[in-house]
Amino acid sequence: MKDSSSRGALENAPLGKFSLNPEKYNPELLFPISRSVNRALLNLPNHTLPFVGVDIWNAYEISWLSTKGKPEIAIAQILVPADSKFIIESKSLKLYLNSLNNHRFVSQAEVKDTMTNDLSKATGSHISIQLSSPDEWLKLKFEGFGGKNLDRLDIEIDPNDIPNPYWLNSDASHAPVEESLFSNLLKSNCPVTGQPDWASIQINYVGAAISEEGLLRYLISFRNHQEFHEHCVEKIFCDIKKHCQPIKLSVYARYTRRGGLDINPYRADFNAPWPSNFRQARQ
Repeated sequence: MKDSSSRGALENAPLGKFSLNPEKYNPELLFPISRSVNRALLNLPNHTLPFVGVDIWNAYEISWLSTKGKPEIAIAQILVPADSKFIIESKSLKLYLNSLNNHRFVSQAEVKDTMTNDLSKATGSHISIQLSSPDEWLKLKFEGFGGKNLDRLDIEIDPNDIPNPYWLNSDASHAPVEESLFSNLLKSNCPVTGQPDWASIQINYVGAAISEEGLLRYLISFRNHQEFHEHCVEKIFCDIKKHCQPIKLSVYARYTRRGGLDINPYRADFNAPWPSNFRQARQ
């Protein structure tokens, strides 16, 4: 696998460059990017992360050939642990998946085992994969985040704002609360291509009541911020934890699909089952 251990190494990634469609199976197309670079900017050493979590990838364009040459298709759910050494650059994952298109497999189980092995090797962690058939797609329903919708607030915004954690504050003069807050207005930009990444985000917490106006202003300020999905969510988690000091906190973002893939990072500072991998209307 190609290894990217620094931000400069992204220059070697396929993202934003012309790429030929692969004609045969090739796991070497996967391009790992070290999580440590961004976490160093957040003062997060990998051995003492303040959160647990998972990146939930949905890949909607999975195809391969049966032993008789007949095309098969599936949707893949890929779970990448937040403590994996690497993430996978998204275009390289798409190219890798395209490399399966003309490869013959004995069964769907063999496809799953192959993907699990290749992606686990690339990320430096055990990856969990589930493949869903067309019959199972009929059971999928659109859902949305529960809780209080921050977008109802009528606030004035400077569109040139950059993420400023000092907008985040909480009122410790009253008893702790437990609530869920969400917004559909999160937007960030790819650090390589500059193209927009759209998302909905939910913040669950227990602690002093967080200022809703300050939180919404902070989330909207990512509109011109250039960073990968996973890095944005970790920054949001760390800033809320530092400036609002909740007793418990989780941050879950559902990004819209691009290139047949959507990425949905989840971070929390307490043990609980991973969140539901429901599909939102924009996905």
